Amino acid sequence: MNLMEMFSLEGKVAIVTGASSGLGVAFAQACAQAGADVVLAARRTEKLGATADLVTAAGRRAVAVQTDVTDPDQCQAMVDRAMAEFGRVDVLVNNAGIGTAVPATRETPEEFRAVVDVNLYGSYWAAQACGRVMEPGSSIVNISSILGLTTAGLPQAAYSASKAAITGLTRDLAQQWGSRKGIRVNAIAPGFFKSEMTDEYKPGYLESLSARFVLPRMGDPAELAATLVWLASPAAGYVTGQTIVVDGGVTIT
Repeated sequence: MNLMEMFSLEGKVAIVTGASSGLGVAFAQACAQAGADVVLAARRTEKLGATADLVTAAGRRAVAVQTDVTDPDQCQAMVDRAMAEFGRVDVLVNNAGIGTAVPATRETPEEFRAVVDVNLYGSYWAAQACGRVMEPGSSIVNISSILGLTTAGLPQAAYSASKAAITGLTRDLAQQWGSRKGIRVNAIAPGFFKSEMTDEYKPGYLESLSARFVLPRMGDPAELAATLVWLASPAAGYVTGQTIVVDGGVTIT
């Protein structure tokens, strides 16, 4: 296999959660462009059609599955559908996530639990369901955040805690499933990339962080998707249990 072939996902099947918007769309499109058929999972199925069109435009097959990742049974149904349609699951992109910006003294138990339910529990239930059927050489990529490593001026205790927990989850699953199942498990910690979450920031917020941007711009989702393809592909065949930071240098300042 030559070097560029190592980045191919030809003949693979990828599941992307949170595929209806934002970075999930970029991840699904990138998997398809790298050669994978893609199972698109989200609670909002009305938006999955547009993502499916991007997958088919890349010459790959797309299947949309309504999935609430906070429900273990729905995660299992998602994987069952993938197996029924394609007969295999090679890549899981644990992208579904939500966030809040609520001061800690005012955050309700329901608000805190809702974020942890999606970001942490949802990642675990999806990984658990995929781990039952994945063959050696498969790859799970959890989407964390630099806010699991640093702070950025907003009160985001639930989001930061859930994303920090993804690092521990990634390490443990990598240890459990590496030698026994041959499944690699890694995480990406994105910095600031345009998404629905960044669209909700108050005017001037990103500008206030500009001194921390070593590369003075927001990231392009395609740059993050390229990191995903690397981790999902044989090119990262000796990488597991790692959290790869893609943030333009924010966490080094």
